[in-house]
This record gives sequence, structure tokens and C-alpha cells, in this order.
Amino acid sequence: MRGRVQGVGFRPFVWRLAHEAAVTGHVLNDGAGVRIEVWGKSADLDRFLHELERDPPPLARIEAVVWTVLEGLPPDQFQIVQSVDGDINTEIAPDAATCPDCLREICDPADRRYRYAFANCTHCGPRLSIVEGIPYDRARTSMRTFDMCDDCRREYEDPADRRFHAQPNACPICGPRLWIEDVRGEVARGDPIDEAVRRLKGGQIIAVKGVGGFHLACDATSADAVAELRRRKRRVAKPLALMAKDLEQIRGFCDVTAPEADLLSSSIAPIVLLRSRDHAGLIGVAPGLNCMGVMLPQSPLHHLLLTEFGGPLVMTSGNFADTPQVTDNAQARVDLAGIADAWLLHDRDIVNRLDDSIMRVDLAAPVVLRRGRGMAPAAIRLHERFAEAPPTLAMGAELKSTFCLIKGGQAVPSQHIGDLKNAETYADYREKVTLFRDLYQFDPAVVAVDLHPDYLSTKWGERLAEDTGATLIRVQHHHAHLVGCLAEHQIDPDDAKTVGVILDGTGLGTDETIWGGEILLGDYAGFERKAHFAPVALPGGERAVLEPWRNLVAHLVAAFGIDWRIHLVGTGLADLTDEKPVDLIERMIAQSLNAPLASSAGRLFDAVAAALGIVFGRQHYEGQAAMELEALVTGSVPATGYPVCVADNTLSWRPMWMALLDDLRSGVDHGVIAARFHGGLVVALADVVTQVATEAGTGRIVLSGGVMQNRLLVEGVYARLRSNGFNVLAHRQVPANDGGISLGQAAIAALA
Repeated sequence: MRGRVQGVGFRPFVWRLAHEAAVTGHVLNDGAGVRIEVWGKSADLDRFLHELERDPPPLARIEAVVWTVLEGLPPDQFQIVQSVDGDINTEIAPDAATCPDCLREICDPADRRYRYAFANCTHCGPRLSIVEGIPYDRARTSMRTFDMCDDCRREYEDPADRRFHAQPNACPICGPRLWIEDVRGEVARGDPIDEAVRRLKGGQIIAVKGVGGFHLACDATSADAVAELRRRKRRVAKPLALMAKDLEQIRGFCDVTAPEADLLSSSIAPIVLLRSRDHAGLIGVAPGLNCMGVMLPQSPLHHLLLTEFGGPLVMTSGNFADTPQVTDNAQARVDLAGIADAWLLHDRDIVNRLDDSIMRVDLAAPVVLRRGRGMAPAAIRLHERFAEAPPTLAMGAELKSTFCLIKGGQAVPSQHIGDLKNAETYADYREKVTLFRDLYQFDPAVVAVDLHPDYLSTKWGERLAEDTGATLIRVQHHHAHLVGCLAEHQIDPDDAKTVGVILDGTGLGTDETIWGGEILLGDYAGFERKAHFAPVALPGGERAVLEPWRNLVAHLVAAFGIDWRIHLVGTGLADLTDEKPVDLIERMIAQSLNAPLASSAGRLFDAVAAALGIVFGRQHYEGQAAMELEALVTGSVPATGYPVCVADNTLSWRPMWMALLDDLRSGVDHGVIAARFHGGLVVALADVVTQVATEAGTGRIVLSGGVMQNRLLVEGVYARLRSNGFNVLAHRQVPANDGGISLGQAAIAALA
């Protein structure tokens, strides 16, 4: 049995089925998955095989069943035997949120695990966060330092028990312990949960050691506590995640659809972006936005904390801005000093950092925005053509970085790692690459990197290829976006011609200019650039990414030339631009001095947002201007919007800016202006894509890139293209943003 079959209760499941079917033999874990040797009558064996695949354990995922006939005499009984090592070709299960059975136990005063913060079984609990090697046994996890008591040992050794070989199995007698300490390192007496709740209700900020790292928690209903957390963490405006005790509580401040409720309650327990209903009691959590990121408790510790506290808590990552989430107790005491008033700690080591996964429901299905705890390192099954592909390691992008392995016909994307320009994150990235190579006994024959030579992921990939003798393949950024979506949908490489609508911030093009608004026609083997957004200057280079007003000036200069200021009369924008050094920006653009041209969709959104006075001066987090622009739209996007000029395969913006500035002069509501901008872009993209696809004779379209995380844009383009008869694919298993780049790189390189 191959797939996700270790650490998920698969062997006791097989043992029970064997006894029910009256067959004999044994089952064990090995490097390839789960191996079963079984003897019985033909009808009994057929029934056994049928049940084996029909209803596996909740966390299991069977990818393949390979069987052959055995010779020899049958044994007298069916047993579970000791694991053996071998070539690694199995999955490590992601960490799983507390199951209903464990939750009932920690809430039952008569149970021996009552109020125990580390209860788990084969259906839930830590996996990747504690694993050090494969096969997945306790000796290869951070639980090896905890010797099981007699009661836990009996559960662990009883195939009929749901804790049979649950590697993190523990109880208050023998397992990890919980305590709370203050800034002086003094450990509080009494129940640590009660003490944490007392402090939270008093307005304090608590560093909570969770499953994959530390969170910083405070009372979400206290504007003062939230403001103080922002001040200490230096997180001026970026939205903060919330944790609520149950769905009913979430419905008090957010709309929750049935698919969203299922996602919140799943074993992933991700942060789910939900439409806000009422910000009145949650001031400062998500400023400028109409949605909030909310999750349910992911572990017994969180269940106990939220139940005792009663209301929602801010539960944001335990770090300073742009640094990795803290995982170690000693490190937390140092790094979170000055932010936290107290630390809720435990002594189970976190081996692998895992940020919370972030998801949303778009187009009536879950969409991944960040792949972390609960998802990584679940493998993605690829088309059968990849079964014979060489072992391939793809290094990903530089922002929202991930890497990806391809081995044995499946892809294993890493968890979200972050911005490699941060030295700590880059060190963590290199450590994780080494860890995954060790876990999967993986020696790459091919290493794939981004085309951009200065990306740190590219530089590390070049070094790995040199050290290992692997073939190095450079992959264009937007081609990787396109193919990442094809790969996760298992599109046949021999029939993969597709039009890709790839909209993002920036990526190096094959012509060595900066791309970002691209209509590509391609497949795994290559692509053509069929249409694109008009190149507009990025005055100041990376400064333009941070300061939307620069993009506004650049777009107005591109649209109207040197007389652009005349068009601001009556719009209210003249006063805003007069406060900035626009003369300098004009000279930079005119002289092409640190003002490279870019067809960036992200910078177009920044420019429009700045025109409406949104984050005019400086963005406090990536995508802030575009997200707040989207949030302005309270109703539906109009069927038509501002006009877009399409000529010579280029989408340009002069008519859009003329109409937008006219609306500003007329005092049109900014929400209407934002809706008309989105509507016009939807129509223009759909028309261009329809023409390109029709001329190319393909009916398949891919939507990808970070800008395609805009709900209004993706749903609008999707609907228009579907109505035109196209098969439209969106990302489901990896993010549309740069977190999905590594999968596309790996798929391209593996077949090159």
C-alpha cells in the first residue's frame, strides 16, 4: 500500500480487517509504505482487498496498491510486526487537528486525560512537526524522550485501540508537560491554562507554544490589547488571525457558508478568510478589509485555552515582522521579549516549523493561499508520465518561498518558508531542503531554479547542482505558474496546450525585462508570450513596490505623457502628488534611471488604489493596496467597466485612466470606481484570452499568479471564460502566488 499510510492508524486498521475476513499473515511499515502478507480463501481475500481500499482511516490516502501471489504455508494468525527500513517512497502525514474522540476525553472529568493539553491518537495530533526520519516510529520523533507509562504502553501495543502505535501517545503521567512563566522566568503555580486566561482577560499578551511554532495571543475584543500587540510586534496594519472556540462564535462576526464550515472543521484546521459581518467588537484586527482570517482550535491546548477564555483570541505568529516563527523555548524567551508578558510553554520539541495554512473558498471550492500546518508535506499525485521522471528538486521563488521534490510519480511541496531576503528565513530554507533530502533519502538528478540569477533560491540551487552533479535547469517565472496548475490537475503532458492568464508583481522574462501581466500559450515543454500588459516604469525599482504613489505617477506619465498633471485638475489628486517628489520621479522615468519597465499587474492595482487615496504613501505589507482596493467593492462587479485599449497584443490603460479621472471629478463613490476598474479588467482579459485560445485551437485556460488571489478578478474572469465554453483551471492544492512556483518548476524540469 503506497501513499499516506504511515502514522495514520493504517496497520491496526489492516489488523482489524484481517480478523474480520478470517485471513492470516502480517503487516508492517517499510520505506515504500505499508507491506501486507496475507493468506486465506479466495473469497475472503477478495473481501479483504475490497474493504482495504473502500474505507481507510481518516488521515490515510492510498495512492497505489501493488500485489502479487505468495507461495508457502499460511501462518496461524495475523500480526503486526516491526517496521523495516528501505528505499523511502511513502508520505509523511501532515499534523492533524484534534479529533472528536480526543476532544471528548479532555472534556470528561472521569477520563485520565481530562484537561490534558497533549492528547492525541492515530486520527489526530502532531506528525511533520515532530518527525525526524522515516519510517515514522516514535524513536524518530521528538517524543522519543518521553517513556510511556504502563497504561499508555498498553494502548500503544493493542491493535484494537485507536492509539495503537500512535507515536506521540502520552498522558499526564508520562507525557509532555505545560507551564506558564513571566518575563522574569518565574513559573506560576496552579493550572497554567487558568493562569494564561487570567492574564489574557487582564489585557496581557501571551506567547503560546503551539503545534508548529509559537503564537502571540491577546483578547481580540480588546482594542487596547490589539493595539498594544501591533505596537510591540511592529505590525502596523497587516491583518491578524483570530482563533474562536467554535463555529457558533465565528458566526457572531463573520458569514460562514457550508463549505467554509467544513474547511474550518477539517483536520487541517486552517486560517480561513471569511466575509466580516461586524467589526464593532473586533477593532484593529483587519483594518481596511472586509474579511478576516479565522481558525478553530488546532490542538487540545488551544481547545482548553479557548473554552476557558470564552471569547475569540488574536492568534498571530510568534515573531517580529518578516522573521521566521519561533519554535524553541529558549529562543522564544529571547526573541519575544518585549512583545510577550508571559510564555505558555511545553517540553515537546518542535522539529519542523509550520506556519498555519491559510485557505479560502473560491468558485465553490477550497483554495490554498499558504500551505503549512495540516497540509505539508502531503504529496500531490501527478500524471502517470511522471512515474519514470528523474528525481527532481525545484528551489522555488524568493518571496513566499517553498521548494518541491518529485519522486516516484508524485510531488512533495515543502511548507511555506517565507521571504528569503531575511537571513534567518534563508537559513531555515537551507535547513529544510537538507531535512527533506534526508527524510526522503533524496538525491536529485535534476535541480530547477528560477530564471532570475539574483534570487537566493537560484543561487542555492546552483550550488546544490554543482555539489551533487545534478543537471541544472532554469525555468521562467510565469511559465512555472502556468505549469504548476497543469501539474496539480494531472494534465497529460502530451495534450497540455493551454492559455495561461498569469498576473503577479514581477518576474524576469525571457527578454530580460520585468514581466507581471502575461497571457501565455504553453505546456510543460515551453511557451509563447501571446499578449501582455503595457510596460510601465517602476521608478525606484523595489521602492515602487512599497510606495503606491510612485506607480500612480508612472502610470499617468505612461498614459498622458509630459502633460499628465493637466488631467489631475478637479480630481483632488494634485494636492496629494504635490506632497511627493514627483519632479524627481519624472526625471527618473524620462532618463530611464533606476526606473525599469515592467508589465506588472500588481503595480497597476497599486496605482489605482493610490488614485483613490488608499495607502498612498507606503504599504505596510505586501498586497495591502490591492486588498483594500478590492474591499472597497461592496456590491457586484459591473458587467462592463472602464475601457481598456487592446492593440498589438498589448493591454494599455489610457482610456481606463481617462474614465477613472472623470469619475473622480464627478465625485463618484470610490467603491463604484473600484468596481468599474475590476469590471473593465475582467472584460478585457476574457476577450483577449478568448481570442488567443480560439486562434490556438485550445479549450483549456489556467488562472495563476498572486494577483489572481483577488476574488473579484478570478471569479469574474472564470465566469466569462466558462460562459464562452472554456475549461478553466484554478489552483486547488498549491497557492496561485509564488508559493506554488516550485511545483511548476519541478514539473517542467522533470520532463525536460
